[in-house]
Amino acid sequence: METETYRLVVNNRTYLVHAKPNATLLSVLRDHLDLTGAKCGCGTGDCGACTVLMDGEAVRSCIVPVKKADGHAILTIEGLARGNKLHPLQRAFVECGAIQCGFCTPGMILTAKALLNQNPNPTEEEIRTAISGNLCRCTGYARIVEAIQYAAELLREEAENDD
Repeated sequence: METETYRLVVNNRTYLVHAKPNATLLSVLRDHLDLTGAKCGCGTGDCGACTVLMDGEAVRSCIVPVKKADGHAILTIEGLARGNKLHPLQRAFVECGAIQCGFCTPGMILTAKALLNQNPNPTEEEIRTAISGNLCRCTGYARIVEAIQYAAELLREEAENDD
């Protein structure tokens, strides 16, 4: 199968990538752009380890064909921090002990970012519903939920200070 050229805007940088049309966004991110934060857990879109944001929406990059990502804005965990400063979600995950082995963490954080972009003050139930497609074998989710609640608080404080 011949390769085609795709224009990907990843973490605010534009890349021209040559890949086969049946390549997944995950494989292109990892193998062509060396962005390895998104993990291949299941390859079927069930575990959430490969979650990235596409135009602000959480998507499972292991089942998104690269041709569907062509021209869209992609955010990976590598693009979340602001220089050397952790994003409030990253900070909250660290401070709340929501990171165990770390395999699910990038997908969990990006899923939480999509939620908080839509709903800056979610309830515990809304958080649990939002992350229900992200599997974690280490934490039992309590600290993850706590971290997302804390991050929501940090983001609200940031917004208030910017006004």
